[in-house]
Amino acid sequence: MSYKNKCLQIVFGLCAAAPVTILCAQSTPPYPAKPVRFVVGQAPGGGTDLIARAVTAKLTEALGHAMIVDNRTGAAGSVGAGLVAKSAPDGYTLLVVSSSYAINPSLGANLPFDPMKDLSPVILLAQAPFLLVVHPSLPASSVKELVALARAKPGALNFASGGTGSSGHLSGELFQHAAGVKLAHVPYKGAGPALTDTIAGQVQMTFASMISSLQHVRSARLRALAVTSAKRSDALPELPTVAEAGMRDYATTSWYGVLAPAGTRAAAIARMNEALDKVIALPDVRQKLAADGAEPAGGSPALFQKHLATELAKWSRVVRAAGIKIE
Repeated sequence: MSYKNKCLQIVFGLCAAAPVTILCAQSTPPYPAKPVRFVVGQAPGGGTDLIARAVTAKLTEALGHAMIVDNRTGAAGSVGAGLVAKSAPDGYTLLVVSSSYAINPSLGANLPFDPMKDLSPVILLAQAPFLLVVHPSLPASSVKELVALARAKPGALNFASGGTGSSGHLSGELFQHAAGVKLAHVPYKGAGPALTDTIAGQVQMTFASMISSLQHVRSARLRALAVTSAKRSDALPELPTVAEAGMRDYATTSWYGVLAPAGTRAAAIARMNEALDKVIALPDVRQKLAADGAEPAGGSPALFQKHLATELAKWSRVVRAAGIKIE
């Protein structure tokens, strides 16, 4: 074959392959190319919902597509998690979770998903303590007074939570165990309704996310007795910790993160991680979170994966040691 014919053969071969190359490039458009749905397993008004809405508002501006918050309540967030676990792994249905995600498996719940296999970590968004808050009509202005009241009337005081097995529920169970008192648990379908009924006086107390409850404490609609973290919060530095009231080993916080269905392509997870990491670093977002008592986290998907594994192991030990059971 002559040199000229060889050249023509190469040219024709490249031309024939070009449409295939173009087609392959077109089959994986830049992510995201359309709106993304963020499923929240808790009701509107709770800490998880507020975090989700704070970041998705900025994310819409950053990525140029609508970021839609979809509340799917039930079973302490497991309904929403199960929905996302079964969704297409294309990056367009994501899950916003709280620390309840790492608690539920330890309580013997029949989960419709495997928390470590069916969902992949995207990013840890923020962490925040709970506030032990009571209705102002309750004659208790400190944790010690609350404990004395509970001991005088075993089972008479009730506490609300976002559902059986939720982080608020477990915080209350740990409190009972540490204080040696008996409270009546009133589960709701989400932390938002639980907080609303505590404000209305339908229930007497709750362990609420600082993100959702701080504004009501500042307006005197709720009375805060303590913060549940190991150290005091910068948002309410005058408020003691539960540990400072005599329960030395008591400490629990809530965290918030984003997960994707297992099998979601790495490029989509990396893109969303990068975008969310930048959003929570924005001065106005950091200021908003700090004002609500939360601290931005961030970091890689691998870092969030490690955090999840640590939390699952921790709560498993706590549940076994305290003998906590699902009601």
